[in-house]
Amino acid sequence: MSDVLAAAGVLAAAGCAAASILLPAGRLRAVAMLAALALFPLLILGDQWHSPQIVDLRDTPASLLGLGAAALVASAALAYFFRRWPILLPLAIVAALPFRIPLHAGGDTANLLVPLYIVIAGGVLSRLGEGQEGGGVDPRAGFFALRATSLAKWSVRKTGRRAEIDPPTLLPMVLAGVVLLYALQTLYSPDFSKSLQNVCFFFVPFSLVYGLLRDVRWSRKLLSYVLWLVAVESVAFVVVGSIEYVSRELFWNDQVIRSNDFHTYFRVNSIFWDPNVYGRYLALAIVIAMAALLWAKERRVAALLTGLVAVLWIGLVPTFSQSSFAALLAGLAVLAALRWSWRWTLGAVAAGALLAVVIVLFAGGVSKLSPDRLNVDTGGRANLVSGGTDLFAQRPLWGYGAGSFPRAYREHIATKKAPVSVSHTEPITVAAEQGLIGLLAYAALLIAALWTMSSGLFASRVRDTRSSPARPAVLAAFVALLVHTMAYAGFYEDPITWVLLAAGASLAAIPVRNET
Repeated sequence: MSDVLAAAGVLAAAGCAAASILLPAGRLRAVAMLAALALFPLLILGDQWHSPQIVDLRDTPASLLGLGAAALVASAALAYFFRRWPILLPLAIVAALPFRIPLHAGGDTANLLVPLYIVIAGGVLSRLGEGQEGGGVDPRAGFFALRATSLAKWSVRKTGRRAEIDPPTLLPMVLAGVVLLYALQTLYSPDFSKSLQNVCFFFVPFSLVYGLLRDVRWSRKLLSYVLWLVAVESVAFVVVGSIEYVSRELFWNDQVIRSNDFHTYFRVNSIFWDPNVYGRYLALAIVIAMAALLWAKERRVAALLTGLVAVLWIGLVPTFSQSSFAALLAGLAVLAALRWSWRWTLGAVAAGALLAVVIVLFAGGVSKLSPDRLNVDTGGRANLVSGGTDLFAQRPLWGYGAGSFPRAYREHIATKKAPVSVSHTEPITVAAEQGLIGLLAYAALLIAALWTMSSGLFASRVRDTRSSPARPAVLAAFVALLVHTMAYAGFYEDPITWVLLAAGASLAAIPVRNET
């Protein structure tokens, strides 16, 4: 595929993805979603056309056709079920989030969300028949027909003499801008293939996830199903991780296996490639379960949720993921602030942070604190962070381009070959790759998301057990995920981010009814 054609394809796919985020339900949005769905595999095939894996498939066209036919049949079958029973779509998306299949792309083994991509394809196909009224989606879905306003009004709602910004309307606009900006910054990236893959594997399909979930009827029944679906899957993952811990054998990831051979502790990853990603998932599951527990009305439900939290905590411990523990504490702090008092919670957090600093300084010894020691204690991440800041300093305005961090770090910072992928700190990665422009877009998205998710939540009525725990759970989970990405990155690349954004915007625009 020529560079010009590939660049045009990336921009077209990102444009369709942004349209899927912005457009109201109807035929035009369905066409945009279908175009995005068709473009991203075509771009990947074109980019990898001469790779050994694709060459093998080209030599056996029957295999290539068979895979395509199987994916089409599975997507069509899912589309039928989603169209007939709309509640299955959000449940299928949530169920598919953790599962990755190892495939080769760009000379490396990539763990791709193939089950989720199939579900997305089924969801998009199910939308092809929707009319201008939304085809069975919630007609109350506010922005979701841009709040029944014209595009010209955008995010401003006039109330008397004062213009107020409408957070649920602002969020998708900022998110669409992030997608388009990232696609534009692939055009000057030194590693165009990597940036193309990021657009096609993450930004485009996850934009479709946002578009599919934004119109969902988040009834108590559906939210209850989501909770127990996450609970069942999480417990199953804990069982797998416990087997790994007892047997001292992992199913995959040679790097973690070799690392366990040299450590006194044994880290587990369950079905996940990385123990930190496994820990992130369990931390988010615990936060969601705790939200339901704090607002539980029945003793039986409270007892079940208490047992669930205990089991998930047992599964989290052998991940030895410090970032996951920090994420969990952050999510629990948000829930405590919402359930009881944000002032007392803020004081407790400040006291805990101060205590942690004192322990580190005096237990570890101030004299032992040095850049080299810090780099060892953080598994090499300190060098990646400092290297990322150096890259930002070299190109502060526009950065090195989307997906460029690994190559730029090796070419401009590292003195020897370094097996890096990201800085492990999301703002540093964004700064190095996208510069100040990308940082502003990233900050705008966080502000819009937190504003949308927290809007009206700190009112006293939220502390009442009669209130729904849905919005507190989404906000707390998003904060937990955000904290995790500060130590392990993967904000845009995690589909859970986009699910929480969609659910947060939808729930803020359409309050969940108390009745079932």
